[in-house]
Amino acid sequence: MQFQQLQYFVAVSETRHFTRAAERVHVAQPSLSQQIRALEKELGAELFSRARGNIALTDAGEALLPLARRILADADTARIEVQELAQLRRGRIRLGATPSVCTGLLPEVLRAFRDRHPGIQLLVEESGSHDLVRELARGALDLALVVLPLPSPSPALTTVELLREDLVVVSSPRERGLGRRVRIADLQGERLVMFRHGYDLRELTVAACRAEGFEPEFAVEGGEMDAVLGFVRAGLGLAVVPRMVAERSGADLRMTPLAGPGLHRTIALAHRSDVAPPRAARELQRMLLDR
Repeated sequence: MQFQQLQYFVAVSETRHFTRAAERVHVAQPSLSQQIRALEKELGAELFSRARGNIALTDAGEALLPLARRILADADTARIEVQELAQLRRGRIRLGATPSVCTGLLPEVLRAFRDRHPGIQLLVEESGSHDLVRELARGALDLALVVLPLPSPSPALTTVELLREDLVVVSSPRERGLGRRVRIADLQGERLVMFRHGYDLRELTVAACRAEGFEPEFAVEGGEMDAVLGFVRAGLGLAVVPRMVAERSGADLRMTPLAGPGLHRTIALAHRSDVAPPRAARELQRMLLDR
């Protein structure tokens, strides 16, 4: 049973005329008649009685008609659903991002995307780069904003560099000033508020301190971005965070740049190499790259 045959059958049922049915579905009348006969042969029953030129449904035709209409309606619904997805009227994006990117970069971009495509559902997972890479690999995310370089070994991912940002030192205004700029070596002996294990900013900061020949001293450790900033505001210690986050954190934090060469990190968009992101995710990817 072919979809086209059902279309022809419904057209004849509604017009009760083979020629008018053929005109409705834009096919030659002999072709339509041939397809109806093929359908009857496959079903093993006549669908129309053709006595004296009058077209009427047989019992088999009456039984098939509501089913055929339902099949055609479902197919039309499927067509509309796919077109809406293709035209970004519906769909979803599963986006992963580090907490600092969620705080600094994503709000404005997601607002712009939402204004253009209000029917797209946005699902955001906030985690460290290591966790996001794992979620990408198992297919739980469509896109992720991760910190380069990726953990090794890592699954086959395609990455596109998005931005390179400076890291700065933040402190409570109640604490003594650090001067106009601070060197990594100046952090020796200072109490640091440190992110949890597996967090890229933790690894970057600890590696920079060790490169200067000392182990950093932690006043408190284990937090995500909001917790770390809250601990710094409370005067528990200093923290090394992205400039974008520090600039959006308000006047209750003092921001001190790092002296050259300083510390930097590269944020990239990543997705699985073996699976193309959905249409909506590709549109968000374009907006992030064009921002």
